Amino acid sequence: MNKTLTALYDSFYTPPQSADTRTEIQDIHRQLILKLDKPERRLVLRLIDAKDHLAEEMSMDSFVCGFRLAWRLANELNSYPENGRPTRSDQTGQDARCAPPERWEFPDEG
Repeated sequence: MNKTLTALYDSFYTPPQSADTRTEIQDIHRQLILKLDKPERRLVLRLIDAKDHLAEEMSMDSFVCGFRLAWRLANELNSYPENGRPTRSDQTGQDARCAPPERWEFPDEG
């Protein structure tokens, strides 16, 4: 299921268009090249890569959490009958529309 969530994320996510920030990053990178020796530049680049990786993971995690919330809300809304009032499952019998939350199936986390 993780592949499905990743595919959904990739299809819905559009990176923000931040030309000013990209230009600033390029300017700072040029300054670092001029001021730092090669070992220090590599260290800074590793730090930036790790930060970017963390930001990507947080973005994906936020998407998955939002998807799960939407999934739960959809399941909850589907448990209401046509008249708009919730019913107790012991009165109507168990079916997909009124399954208790502990029986809901969610996408795997990992």
